[in-house]
Amino acid sequence: MSAIATYEEVLDLPNHPEKLLIDVRNPDELAETGKIPTSINIPLPQLEEGLKLAEPEFKTRYGREKPANETEIIFHCKMGGRAQKATDLAASLGYTNARNYKGSWTEWAAKQQEATK
Repeated sequence: MSAIATYEEVLDLPNHPEKLLIDVRNPDELAETGKIPTSINIPLPQLEEGLKLAEPEFKTRYGREKPANETEIIFHCKMGGRAQKATDLAASLGYTNARNYKGSWTEWAAKQQEATK
Protein backbone atom coordinates (compact mmCIF):
# COMPACT_ATOMS: atom_id res chain seq x y z
CA MET A 1 0.00 0.00 0.00
CA SER A 2 1.31 3.40 -0.90
CA ALA A 3 1.99 5.85 1.90
CA ILE A 4 0.15 8.47 -0.17
CA ALA A 5 -3.66 8.61 -0.17
CA THR A 6 -5.55 10.06 -3.15
CA TYR A 7 -8.48 12.45 -3.37
CA GLU A 8 -10.68 9.58 -4.60
CA GLU A 9 -9.82 7.48 -1.55
CA VAL A 10 -10.60 10.34 0.82
CA LEU A 11 -13.85 11.04 -1.05
CA ASP A 12 -14.85 7.39 -0.49
CA LEU A 13 -14.10 7.41 3.27
CA PRO A 14 -17.77 7.77 4.33
CA ASN A 15 -18.18 4.25 2.89
CA HIS A 16 -15.28 2.96 5.00
CA PRO A 17 -15.97 3.66 8.69
CA GLU A 18 -13.12 1.29 9.60
CA LYS A 19 -10.62 3.86 8.23
CA LEU A 20 -9.70 7.01 10.11
CA LEU A 21 -9.07 10.47 8.64
CA ILE A 22 -7.17 12.79 10.96
CA ASP A 23 -6.87 16.51 10.24
CA VAL A 24 -3.68 17.79 11.90
CA ARG A 25 -4.39 21.49 11.28
CA ASN A 26 -4.99 23.88 14.16
CA PRO A 27 -8.63 24.46 15.21
CA ASP A 28 -8.56 28.08 13.99
CA GLU A 29 -7.69 26.84 10.47
CA LEU A 30 -10.68 24.48 10.52
CA ALA A 31 -12.91 27.32 11.67
CA GLU A 32 -11.85 29.29 8.57
CA THR A 33 -12.18 26.52 6.00
CA GLY A 34 -14.45 23.78 7.31
CA LYS A 35 -13.45 20.13 7.37
CA ILE A 36 -13.39 17.04 5.19
CA PRO A 37 -16.34 14.77 6.04
CA THR A 38 -15.54 12.01 8.59
CA SER A 39 -12.28 13.66 9.71
CA ILE A 40 -11.39 14.17 13.34
CA ASN A 41 -9.11 17.00 14.39
CA ILE A 42 -5.94 16.27 16.33
CA PRO A 43 -3.54 19.21 15.82
CA LEU A 44 0.00 18.05 15.02
CA PRO A 45 1.51 19.30 18.34
CA GLN A 46 -1.02 17.10 20.22
CA LEU A 47 -0.87 14.08 17.91
CA GLU A 48 1.67 11.99 19.79
CA GLU A 49 -0.21 12.46 23.06
CA GLY A 50 -3.52 11.71 21.30
CA LEU A 51 -2.28 8.47 19.75
CA LYS A 52 -0.90 7.35 23.11
CA LEU A 53 -4.21 7.86 24.95
CA ALA A 54 -5.94 4.84 26.43
CA GLU A 55 -8.91 3.53 24.42
CA PRO A 56 -11.72 5.10 26.53
CA GLU A 57 -9.96 8.48 26.74
CA PHE A 58 -9.42 8.58 22.98
CA LYS A 59 -13.09 7.85 22.37
CA THR A 60 -14.20 10.49 24.89
CA ARG A 61 -11.90 13.13 23.43
CA TYR A 62 -12.34 12.45 19.70
CA GLY A 63 -15.66 10.61 19.40
CA ARG A 64 -14.13 7.65 17.57
CA GLU A 65 -12.64 4.30 18.57
CA LYS A 66 -8.90 4.52 19.09
CA PRO A 67 -7.23 3.11 15.97
CA ALA A 68 -5.51 -0.25 16.28
CA ASN A 69 -1.91 -0.45 15.03
CA GLU A 70 -3.12 -1.95 11.73
CA THR A 71 -6.00 0.52 11.22
CA GLU A 72 -5.68 2.55 8.03
CA ILE A 73 -5.15 6.14 9.14
CA ILE A 74 -4.99 8.96 6.62
CA PHE A 75 -3.57 12.29 7.75
CA HIS A 76 -4.19 15.64 6.12
CA CYS A 77 -3.39 19.27 6.79
CA LYS A 78 -3.53 22.30 4.49
CA MET A 79 -0.93 21.36 1.88
CA GLY A 80 0.54 18.00 2.93
CA GLY A 81 3.66 19.03 4.89
CA ARG A 82 2.34 18.57 8.43
CA ALA A 83 0.43 15.49 7.27
CA GLN A 84 3.75 13.90 6.25
CA LYS A 85 5.20 14.66 9.69
CA ALA A 86 2.06 13.11 11.23
CA THR A 87 2.39 10.01 9.02
CA ASP A 88 6.03 9.58 10.06
CA LEU A 89 5.14 10.08 13.73
CA ALA A 90 2.32 7.53 13.61
CA ALA A 91 4.63 5.03 11.88
CA SER A 92 7.23 5.57 14.60
CA LEU A 93 4.54 4.73 17.19
CA GLY A 94 3.82 1.40 15.47
CA TYR A 95 0.91 2.32 13.17
CA THR A 96 1.61 0.21 10.09
CA ASN A 97 -1.01 1.74 7.74
CA ALA A 98 -0.44 5.46 8.29
CA ARG A 99 -0.75 7.46 5.07
CA ASN A 100 -0.51 11.07 3.94
CA TYR A 101 -3.27 12.65 1.85
CA LYS A 102 -0.68 14.74 0.07
CA GLY A 103 -3.13 17.03 -1.70
CA SER A 104 -4.69 17.75 1.69
CA TRP A 105 -7.21 20.58 2.19
CA THR A 106 -5.93 22.60 -0.79
CA GLU A 107 -6.66 19.81 -3.30
CA TRP A 108 -9.89 18.78 -1.53
CA ALA A 109 -11.35 22.30 -1.66
CA ALA A 110 -10.37 22.79 -5.32
CA LYS A 111 -11.86 19.46 -6.43
CA GLN A 112 -15.04 19.99 -4.39
CA GLN A 113 -15.46 23.36 -6.09
CA GLU A 114 -14.99 21.69 -9.49
CA ALA A 115 -17.62 19.07 -8.62
CA THR A 116 -20.24 21.71 -7.83
CA LYS A 117 -19.79 23.60 -11.11
